[in-house]
Amino acid sequence: DYDMAGFAVGVAKKNKIINGSGIKEGDRLVGLRSSGVHSNGYSLVRKLFPPVKEDLERFDAELGESPAQALLRPTRIYVKTILSLIEKHPIKGIAHITGGGFIENIPRILPEGLAAKIDRSSYEIPALFKALQRRSGISDEKMYNTFNMGLGMVLAVDPADVDKTMDAIREAGDQPYVVGKIEAGEKGVTLC
Repeated sequence: DYDMAGFAVGVAKKNKIINGSGIKEGDRLVGLRSSGVHSNGYSLVRKLFPPVKEDLERFDAELGESPAQALLRPTRIYVKTILSLIEKHPIKGIAHITGGGFIENIPRILPEGLAAKIDRSSYEIPALFKALQRRSGISDEKMYNTFNMGLGMVLAVDPADVDKTMDAIREAGDQPYVVGKIEAGEKGVTLC
């Protein structure tokens, strides 16, 4: 057995930092498709998919692949997409959907007095997350507070910039979705 962890340190010019301060009511939230669980929620995942090699390698109709394929898919890294995007288009906020899911990560980019409203029907939740929820029996809110639910990154953009931002994301090789908007209210996330 082994356990591995990693981290990265970056440097940014102060005048180029995207800190969410320009986010305003009416801005749209664009989500980028994740490649799977990424690196979050594995304590729960291990309980739901015990480490029995034969079971992990057997095709699972609910997942459309074996659990091993679904659970060991490498984490999508968005750095190339984001760097190319911010050179061409104004991005007001960037939330990496890691531990804490939507509930903890999206509010980190919001100014006081603004809330994120996420439309859960705006994209297809991957089969893996549906299977995890069915096996665990946990609520939607807990799922969105633990897992990325199929979106590894969420960007805040002006409504006028949505189409060109989506096109640029596709050109970079990622799949974008308009998943919500910014509304006035207590800082937080509403799932609808």
